Amino acid sequence: MTEHLLRKPASDPVVAFQKSELQPILDVYGRLVIAGEARDYSIGFGKDVATFAIFRRHAESPTWRIEKEPALANRQGQYAVYGLGGQVLRRGRELRQVLRVFESRKFTIVR
Repeated sequence: MTEHLLRKPASDPVVAFQKSELQPILDVYGRLVIAGEARDYSIGFGKDVATFAIFRRHAESPTWRIEKEPALANRQGQYAVYGLGGQVLRRGRELRQVLRVFESRKFTIVR
């Protein structure tokens, strides 16, 4: 009778990066650190999206965000890279293809 009261309710599923997805993301982050373009990062896991944010300075909003949103996998692709203003820099189904945006050009802040 009390067995159903002792059970924990099922937690909501959380979107997260797999280890195989984090490796190329951390490779990109490492190249940005070496180039002096990045200093910090954060990882966030949510109900609908997982985010890897790259910061130029510690107290700023993220300069780039790499997001995984599985709900878009069959439409535009589940991976996306967003710039400082929230603009989509690249979106696709394959993470390595999306991360090529960091190889194609040197990012500079326009003031």
